[in-house]
Amino acid sequence: MRDVHERDWKLFRKKLPNWQETFIEKIDREYTAILSDSSRSSAERFWEVEKRIKQDRKLTGVICEMRRSMLHSNLLSLLDEGAITISDLDEFSDDLKNEINHILDIRAEIWDETGEE
Repeated sequence: MRDVHERDWKLFRKKLPNWQETFIEKIDREYTAILSDSSRSSAERFWEVEKRIKQDRKLTGVICEMRRSMLHSNLLSLLDEGAITISDLDEFSDDLKNEINHILDIRAEIWDETGEE
C-alpha cells in the first residue's frame, strides 16, 4: 500500500468519532435486547452481556489505534465489523478507495476458493 494522503488521514480522524459513536449505539441496543430477554435468567443475561463487552471493547468500532500506518487496516476492520459501509468512504481519495476495494476483492476471491469467510 502506498503512503496515506494527508487529506485522507485528516478525514479519517474527523469521521472516526462519529462512526464509533454510531457503532457503540448499535452495540448498546444489542445489549439492551439481551438484558430484556425474559426467556433467560438474570444470571444468563448478565454473563452474556459481560462476555459481549469483553469481545466488543477490542473492536476498532469501539477503540482504534490512531496511527497513520494503520489507516487501511482500521478501515478494513471497521467495514468487517459493520461499523461503516463502503459508501462511508465516498469522501476519501480515489487512491484509498481503490486500495480498499482491491483488498476486499482479493479477500472475496480467497473466500470463494476456500469456502471460508
